[in-house]
Amino acid sequence: MPTYEYKCRACDHRFEAFQSITEDPLEKCPKCGNYSVERLISAGGGLIFKGSGFYITDYRKESYKKDAKKDAAVTSTSESKGTDSSKPAAKSEIKSKD
Repeated sequence: MPTYEYKCRACDHRFEAFQSITEDPLEKCPKCGNYSVERLISAGGGLIFKGSGFYITDYRKESYKKDAKKDAAVTSTSESKGTDSSKPAAKSEIKSKD
């Protein structure tokens, strides 16, 4: 269930209420008793999914990040030297004498 933030227009009292989504917004201020409460729009809680299956690449260990940087550096230097592995190797042809 979400937590909603409220503010009383009469006494400026701010408070939170743990309510179901289907419940009606509160109307009465718990501090002054006036019926001038409004529900505020809040940022809410940020969710971070850690562990296997949830954005595992976002929370890698530092050793993994260092190794990935090394691999990227090796790849970029081999490309700059002109070694092009995308070209197919020449096939040797064997001709038979019949």
